[in-house]
Amino acid sequence: MDFRTLDQNQAPIKVPEENKQKKEGGTRRPLQEISNLVDFHPAPIIKNLGALSLANDQRQAEKNKEKNQEEPRKQLEGRDGKKVTYKLEPENVIVISSDDEEEIDEKREAVNQKKKNLSGNRSNRKKKKIHSLTSVLTARSKLACGLASKPRDQIVNIDAADADNELAVVEYVEEIYNFYKLTEVENPLFDYMPCQSHINKAMRMILVDWLVEVHTKFELLPETLYLTINLIDRYLSRKIVSRRELQLVGISSMLLACKYEEIWAPEVNDFICICANAYTKEQVLAMEKAILEKLEWNLTVATPYVFLVRFIKATVPSDKKMENMAFYLAENGLMYYQIIVSFCPSIIAAASVYVAMHTLNSAPVWTETLTHYTGYSKEQIKECAQMLVRLQLASKDSKLKSVYRKFSSADKDAVACLPPARHLNCQ
Repeated sequence: MDFRTLDQNQAPIKVPEENKQKKEGGTRRPLQEISNLVDFHPAPIIKNLGALSLANDQRQAEKNKEKNQEEPRKQLEGRDGKKVTYKLEPENVIVISSDDEEEIDEKREAVNQKKKNLSGNRSNRKKKKIHSLTSVLTARSKLACGLASKPRDQIVNIDAADADNELAVVEYVEEIYNFYKLTEVENPLFDYMPCQSHINKAMRMILVDWLVEVHTKFELLPETLYLTINLIDRYLSRKIVSRRELQLVGISSMLLACKYEEIWAPEVNDFICICANAYTKEQVLAMEKAILEKLEWNLTVATPYVFLVRFIKATVPSDKKMENMAFYLAENGLMYYQIIVSFCPSIIAAASVYVAMHTLNSAPVWTETLTHYTGYSKEQIKECAQMLVRLQLASKDSKLKSVYRKFSSADKDAVACLPPARHLNCQ
C-alpha cells in the first residue's frame, strides 16, 4: 500500500495496486487529474510556513469575495418571446455591464480628446494674438486721426554702392571714423582767447573771413580750408601772438594745409603777394616751422569736413543742394569762435546737416540711418543747431560776407539766399 499525506488533520489515503503498477511503468496520471476525494488546487512551493498560511488565507478571502459577488439571476421573457436574463442589483449598488463599460470608455476618450483640443486652442491663442473689437476700433480711430505709430525706419547701408570702389576703402571706413571720433575727444579745443592779450574774437573772425576769400581765389579744396582754421586755433591755444603776427599765422597755416591736402599747392610767393608783401619769405617759412613744432607735426586731425562728407552721405537720398547747404552752414559756423570752442567737429557737422534738412524741408528730418552713422540724436545737436540758425539769420546784415557771397552763386545753388529755418531757433 502507498500512502500520501496531504494535510496534517487528514487520514492516509489508500492507493490501489493497479495505480502502483502504473507508477512503476511511468503511465501514472498527474495528481491534479485524479478525481477522488481530494479537491486539489496547485500552489507555488513556499518554504516559509508562515508565508504559506498567509497565501492560503488570501486565496480563501478571494473565494469568499467571488461568492458574495455572485447574485441570483432572473430570467424573463421579452416582448419578442426570447428569454432575457436580468441581474438583480442590490440597493445603492450600480453594476455596469460590458456594453456600458465600452460606452463609458468611448465617452471618456471623447472627453479626453476634447480637453486636448481645448488645450491646443489655448496654446494657439497664446501664439496668435486675437484682437478684440474694442482694440480694432481704437486702432482705426488712431489711424484716422494720424496718431498711429509709424514703423521704425531701417538703417541703410550707405557704403553698399561703393563696394567695388577701391578709393572708398569700404573695408576700413568704419575704423577710420572711429579714429576720427577718438582724436577729437583726446584733443579738444579749449577757450584760449582769455590767454591772448593782443587779439580777440572779432580779429579772429576777420582773419577767417579773409582766408575764405583767399581759398576761393586760389580755388583750393574744401578740406584745405577746414584744416587751415584747425591749425590756427590749435596754434593760438599754445602760443601768444601779437596783432601783427595774426595774419602771418593765417597764411602760414594755409600753406601747410595746401602741402598736406592739395596736389598742386600754391607757392610761398603767392601768399606773399596776396598779403600785399606784408611779410617776407623768411618770415613765412619761420612761422611755418614754429607751427609744426608747437603742434608736434600732427596734421592728421578730425575737422568738421571729414564728418560732413560722411553725414551728408547718410541723408539718403543725398543731392548736391543738400551738400551745398550743409557746407554753407558749417563754413559760416567756422567764423564764430564760440561755436568752435563749444562743440566738437562731429557735432558741428551733424548740426549743419540737421539744419540743412530743415531748411530744405526734407522729410523725415532725422532718420535712424543718420542717428546710426552720426552717433547723435536730435536732442544732442539741438543747441548747436540753434546757434547755426542764429548765425544764418545774421549773415545777411554782417559786414563779413565772404561765406555768404560764396554760397550765393549759382554753382552753389544759391543756398545762402534761402530763408533760414526760424522754427528751430524758437524751440
